[in-house]
Amino acid sequence: MDAVSPATEIRIALIGDYDPQVTAHQAIPVALGMAAEHSGLDVQFQWLATDHIHADTPLDTFDGFWCVPASPYRDMNGALRAIRFAREQQRPFLGTCGGFQHAVLEYARNVLGWADAEHGETSPDAARALLTPLTCSLVEAVDSIRLVEGSLIAKAYEKSEIHEGYRCRYGVNPEFEQALLNHQLTAVGHDSIGDLRAVELQGHPFFVATLFQPERAALKGTLPPLVRALIEACARQKP
Repeated sequence: MDAVSPATEIRIALIGDYDPQVTAHQAIPVALGMAAEHSGLDVQFQWLATDHIHADTPLDTFDGFWCVPASPYRDMNGALRAIRFAREQQRPFLGTCGGFQHAVLEYARNVLGWADAEHGETSPDAARALLTPLTCSLVEAVDSIRLVEGSLIAKAYEKSEIHEGYRCRYGVNPEFEQALLNHQLTAVGHDSIGDLRAVELQGHPFFVATLFQPERAALKGTLPPLVRALIEACARQKP
């Protein structure tokens, strides 16, 4: 990345309802601290409870957004509002686990016009349940993910195959996957049996979402490549 003044402050909004018992929520501040130390930037973060995200919430004060695990959120519409802001305003965005699911849902509703798209976790009987239970639940599972060459995620990891952990029960409904990924949203990561595990938004400086939880590496002393990449993208975009 380009040289940036050590005094530069990067403000990250964490979209989600903080729970100290959630492993990913324990890991996220550690990961951001490691990214700050690595980059020499002053990285500040603020948890945005989903039921406190409204039309007048000053989202433009944040340089980047991270929609975090542990859904269902208290207010799905609040989470979708913040994701939409990041997408439309070209602010760097990372979605992990539940963040992946809701990034996909926001795109389907507001870009593809699928107003009836729902999350199967909260609306299991919906005609267009875009997120449905995985064939095999990925709770505390670790698997390999093959990355698309040249993608943002592959550049962040500097390799084409990675191993990451999950705590997840829902993924993209195969019935809608082809139509979902036929526009700007593209598949950039698949697991060992070919199931979708990561997406990126074309034409956006940094919009990456993964079904796995890369932040957990921070609890083992490793800087998560995607967190580093998020902070670097924020620094590049900052005026």
